Amino acid sequence: DSQFFVALAAASADRMSNMSDKARSQLYLVSLHFQLEWPDLSFPLSHCHQRLQSAYQSQEPAPSRLQQDVAAALDRVGWAH
Repeated sequence: DSQFFVALAAASADRMSNMSDKARSQLYLVSLHFQLEWPDLSFPLSHCHQRLQSAYQSQEPAPSRLQQDVAAALDRVGWAH
């Protein structure tokens, strides 16, 4: 299963500069899934984490109350997000 995500990320790395913020934000969600499913593996686009996260955050004008609650819960358990 992880091989699919590795291949997807590797293919995406070459196209990162041409991606829209919406595409980068979706790739950020893929990276979160990858981290949760395979915590012992390194996501191939981990060097772009900040850029992907920024794109994701730019898609929402402000975090919803649910998002704030989830972020607080993740902080409490020590998960970077």
